Amino acid sequence: MHVLIPAAGAGRRMGHDRNKLLIDLLGLPILAWTLKAVAAADTVTWIGIICQPCDRPDFQAILDQLNLPILIELIHGGETRQASVYNGMKHLPPDAIGVLIHDGARCLATPQLFDRCAAALATCDGLIAAVPVKDTIKVVDADGQVCDTPDRDRLWAAQTPQGFTVDLLKACHEQGRREAWEVTDDAALFERAGKVVQIVEGEETNLKVTTPMDLAIAEFILRQRQTQVAGYSA
Repeated sequence: MHVLIPAAGAGRRMGHDRNKLLIDLLGLPILAWTLKAVAAADTVTWIGIICQPCDRPDFQAILDQLNLPILIELIHGGETRQASVYNGMKHLPPDAIGVLIHDGARCLATPQLFDRCAAALATCDGLIAAVPVKDTIKVVDADGQVCDTPDRDRLWAAQTPQGFTVDLLKACHEQGRREAWEVTDDAALFERAGKVVQIVEGEETNLKVTTPMDLAIAEFILRQRQTQVAGYSA
């Protein structure tokens, strides 16, 4: 399985003026934890990290430090996540049939989640990892007033990895560029093109590190894992 990691963002909500994936988390950059998990998955054979040129030296230093036993390529990112993934798709090896796309900031996903998504992709054209919503969700209008309460039983919180058949996702990206679609993830692009996206149950701990509070929670989870599971220590 081939994995693309969009890692071309910034760290403004984290209060940093650099890529948040370079922030230290228990002695390693956030990106290093993500890469360790992806590389440990039995099904993953290739990783593409989509980054901006200014981050390339730092990312290369992380790769040199980790020395992971898997082929990893650094790919030039675009101005948006959508453009970055499009660039990543163009750099997939010719033999790539399926691809998993995983946010670099989701550093707590386990190798088992990647393997489950890879297995599921053998039976469908598109999927997302997701977890059922526990809270009651309110739809609020522009005036701050509640206008709807959707049925919680049908609500799932989307995560990554998201997996797709390479040829179909490339076609969806091409259509999106022609018709000037702007979406926040590849599943939305797939859906807009009329394709079916399946759910693979994700992990409650698979949070996206976006704020300082997220970083504190990630540190707690990793410390717990270090005492329970071999292979998660720095």
